[in-house]
Amino acid sequence: MAVSVGTGLQVEMVAADRVVWSGEASMVIARTVEGDLGILQGHAPLLSLLTDAAVEVTTPEGVVHAAVDGGFVSVSDDRVSILTERALLAEEIKIDEVHAELESAEHLPTGDEREMRLRRAEARMRAYEASRG
Repeated sequence: MAVSVGTGLQVEMVAADRVVWSGEASMVIARTVEGDLGILQGHAPLLSLLTDAAVEVTTPEGVVHAAVDGGFVSVSDDRVSILTERALLAEEIKIDEVHAELESAEHLPTGDEREMRLRRAEARMRAYEASRG
């Protein structure tokens, strides 16, 4: 007989205007300025800057995919907080709008604004595609 074991992590993804997702997870994968970060139960305390990227949260029901516009990730006592200005769950992403964002950004002159808009659109595209399998 299988014994049910708790998943170990309490995760909260919060944007400036709302709690995007909250619940139990066994793993979180996020991209920080230092590189990709995998968080499992028992992870050492951590505070790091997030880049504009896709985030994956493995839950008992499956994987939650989201795109975040930078922010912070904090880990302490099996609690993971993802704090960002804006986050979209994969099911909230409208792919036609992402394509329009990419096209619009590609027509901007080279510079920081262009790079930021391209990164954010690409993060949304990755989250959307990852959720589709």
